[in-house]
Amino acid sequence: MTARVLIIAGSDSGGGAGIQADIKTVTMLGGHAMTAVTAITAQNTQGVQAVHAVPTDMVLAQIDSVADDIGVDAVKIGMIGSAATASAVAERLARADLADVAVVFDPVMVATSGSVLADADTIAAFEALMRRARVVTPNLPELAALGGEAAVLAQGCALLVKGGHGEGETVTDRLLDAEEGEVARWEAPRIDTPHTHGTGCTLASAIATGLAQGMPLEPAVARARDFVRLALLDAPGLGAGHGPMGQQTVRNDGLFTGPALNQITLPARDYAASVAFYKQLGLTQIVDSPDNGYARFEAANGVTLSVHVGDGEAGDAATYLESGALDAWVAYLARRGVRFDQMPRDEDWGWREARLTDPAGNRLCLYQASEYRRFPPWRV
Repeated sequence: MTARVLIIAGSDSGGGAGIQADIKTVTMLGGHAMTAVTAITAQNTQGVQAVHAVPTDMVLAQIDSVADDIGVDAVKIGMIGSAATASAVAERLARADLADVAVVFDPVMVATSGSVLADADTIAAFEALMRRARVVTPNLPELAALGGEAAVLAQGCALLVKGGHGEGETVTDRLLDAEEGEVARWEAPRIDTPHTHGTGCTLASAIATGLAQGMPLEPAVARARDFVRLALLDAPGLGAGHGPMGQQTVRNDGLFTGPALNQITLPARDYAASVAFYKQLGLTQIVDSPDNGYARFEAANGVTLSVHVGDGEAGDAATYLESGALDAWVAYLARRGVRFDQMPRDEDWGWREARLTDPAGNRLCLYQASEYRRFPPWRV
């Protein structure tokens, strides 16, 4: 079934953040986006010109309408509109039909442009939403306004500390659990772009989609981070200020959390004969390395098959399972008893790989190709 994600947030008339960014993100990741609009804003890339809060009763009516008919697998909460709405939404999400649904709470207080989107009373009411949330995703200023890491974790939720507002050329995001402390950390080079409007909304909605699709929290966060970074790199450059991201340009084939079957390597005895055979079958050759006895082919749907002279006996294949969040996925599996022959490491050909064997001794490789997924430097 298609993952159903209910977005409780404000509308951004400029399409960069809020409900608009949420819908684009959920849709691109394969989910079905539903909405309960909490506020209508007049805004663009340079700021927020006007805000009109939607009455609390109307927000609740929207939630009831979709929950009663379509159903909900996960909830993303962004701009909440008012203290009354925050309290009422928290109470509504505690009712039986939604009590077990994963909630991602992005405590929106200030827009990228600097405009204030939550008053002191509303921020004070966030405590009830944090108690209901599976994970809270504040940036550094928002975290400080909430009282710091300990204050958030005291509510029983997980905490994703976003490092985008930190100093330096490296952005560090940390996932904390109320009982285990820090369970995951991601570091990546800062992307130098003014087109960052909607990063928090996009990240939270991407996490909610992953949870709605049945993903564990860590891989859901890892995939969401990948999605945000790709959307930043592909921002269309609209507007004179903090422009929107490029959610619509992100290709899903680079976002598998895993494992997604993508590549089989078969042993070969005669390089030329094997290459001719698979070309005759209609596959497109994308790697031609006769000196190494290695050739790779691609099917129309992007799945690949390789032949390698001298790589085992006939019938001894290696199966490659693609993962867009390799380290998080391997860490999750390892904590649950899966044993790896090789933990994730960067290989000379541009992939990051982890290796293991199944109970029958068959060779498996979990890998992440990132930017080499479609157009690596060694492609024919």
